[in-house]
Amino acid sequence: MTLSKKLKLQKRDLHKGSNFNVWFLDGEEMHFIVNHWPSRRGGEKISSNLRELAAGLNLKIIDSLQRINPDAKVISMGDLNDGPLNKSLKVLNAKGNKRGAKKAAYNPSESMFKKRESTLFYRDARDIFDQIFITEPLIREDFSSYRYWKAGIFNPPFMVQTTGRYAGYPLRNNFSLEAGYSDHFPAYI
Repeated sequence: MTLSKKLKLQKRDLHKGSNFNVWFLDGEEMHFIVNHWPSRRGGEKISSNLRELAAGLNLKIIDSLQRINPDAKVISMGDLNDGPLNKSLKVLNAKGNKRGAKKAAYNPSESMFKKRESTLFYRDARDIFDQIFITEPLIREDFSSYRYWKAGIFNPPFMVQTTGRYAGYPLRNNFSLEAGYSDHFPAYI
């Protein structure tokens, strides 16, 4: 199946979204891509190609920005519906260590995943779907401008289910007496 046929067949799912923004922080140009990649509806393997296409779109945006300005600082983030080790992140050429990211994007979620951290659980399997990856200019050792410092998953006790079958999971808003937040813990840098 050609790319154009895949796009036509899955147009609705592909446009779940990527939103591109340019902001100036203290006069410094920063590029943000906010994503919500296609879901795993129908199964992870069947829907994987859609997330790979979304990753390809991110890669095209980043490559275009870096052709204009090799020092472009790009932060891409969102619910990718894939973990840091899935094929879609390989399409992006995202690396889990800073040294490997000199010509690619750096994805701190990979090392967090290896430390058994997670943003969500599905059928008792943990994963990190909420990821933030950044381009090389943000991981340089020179701290004369905005640089990456650290990444984490925000999961304070008030956001964690403490009882029942889903103890340890994100505290969801299930429209009962107990207020919840989300089925994912947020990631941050």
